[in-house]
Amino acid sequence: MTETFPSSGPSSGKSSGKPSGHPAREPAVSADLAALVARAERAGKGAPPVESWNPDHCGEIDMVIRADGSWTYNGSPIQRPALVRLFSTVLRRDEDGRTYLVTPAEKLGITVEDAHFLAVEMSRDARGGVPVLTFRTGVGDVVEAGPAHPLRFRVGEDAGFEPYLLVRGRLEAKLTRALAYDLAELIETDDEGGAYVASGGARFPLPAEAFAADGSA
Repeated sequence: MTETFPSSGPSSGKSSGKPSGHPAREPAVSADLAALVARAERAGKGAPPVESWNPDHCGEIDMVIRADGSWTYNGSPIQRPALVRLFSTVLRRDEDGRTYLVTPAEKLGITVEDAHFLAVEMSRDARGGVPVLTFRTGVGDVVEAGPAHPLRFRVGEDAGFEPYLLVRGRLEAKLTRALAYDLAELIETDDEGGAYVASGGARFPLPAEAFAADGSA
């Protein structure tokens, strides 16, 4: 199950042109980005079917999703959450491993340092005696881990335990460090000593080195 929390539209950004005495919170949006925003808004009404669109590749855009979950454009942070949520609705990762902003008319490559999203909240319920883990991302997706939305695990460069959740298409969310610790409390072992996390009727195995890195072995 995937839902998206409704978001308010971006502020108008109108200014009187007079100095306010306060530093600007965000650089002015360029004409190119404003046009891209307008196209994304049109494409992003409802749940855009980005997986079915096949536009021409129109080149690259200097937009980066940082490892900490922040977004930048031309090196400057995109600080408006509504704008980030808007762009997140037209993201697609293709078979070539690259991530693109996709509208019916264009496909623009962007850079992703790690995961596309951050999972920032988790809840655990039981449904028919089966545990179900539900995650919320920083851009408002709500996803239940299960066969359609698997968890995977890796060991980070600092030997940390790093879980990822498939959100939609090929787009993934990385759990924050705090959520990774919470998830580690839910690790179970099978009869052969293998470690896994269960949700939605599925078991998601941990690599042996990830289980050791978590310290639960």
